[in-house]
Amino acid sequence: MKIQSMKDLMAEMKAVARGDIPAPPDAGLPSVESAEVLLRLLTADNRSLLRTIRDAKPQSVAALARLTNRAEPNLLRTLGKMEAFGLLEMRTVDRRRVPTVVVEMLHVEIDPFTMADRVEARPAQA
Repeated sequence: MKIQSMKDLMAEMKAVARGDIPAPPDAGLPSVESAEVLLRLLTADNRSLLRTIRDAKPQSVAALARLTNRAEPNLLRTLGKMEAFGLLEMRTVDRRRVPTVVVEMLHVEIDPFTMADRVEARPAQA
């Protein structure tokens, strides 16, 4: 996961598109503007949701909604945000969307003096 301002991300993308610089090795990673954005997503409810997905392995969003007593539209919105951050992925199995956790642990380094924060994710065991 990359922490990079939207301005810096756009400049990097334009430079790569123009051929001024090669695509960086971390180009395919999710990008966030600050560690704070990621931490706001990891509320107690959302951590509980990730734990439920990891432990119960629901085979559809409907099954996950029943397990967590959450409305499907709200759940889908939260799952979409988590997928965008690279915390889980939505796989399609027989026309069902199956949420799967892909991160086992996150390490966040926050530099209190600059915006040079870092996030490292340890992939979940298969």
